[in-house]
Amino acid sequence: MSEQSKTRPKVPEGKVRFHRTKQMEPNEKGFVGYQTIWETLQKEVEYKAPKRP
Repeated sequence: MSEQSKTRPKVPEGKVRFHRTKQMEPNEKGFVGYQTIWETLQKEVEYKAPKRP
């Protein structure tokens, strides 16, 4: 049987509606992780007191 290769192919950045996924560099053990960057789901608006009648 052939051995598994030690290098991982470069994966393009994944983009969906609310987050992106990027491949990280391998560490000293050869583990390749993925970084998830979340977009904000809702906007925060400064509170304004309602008008008095």
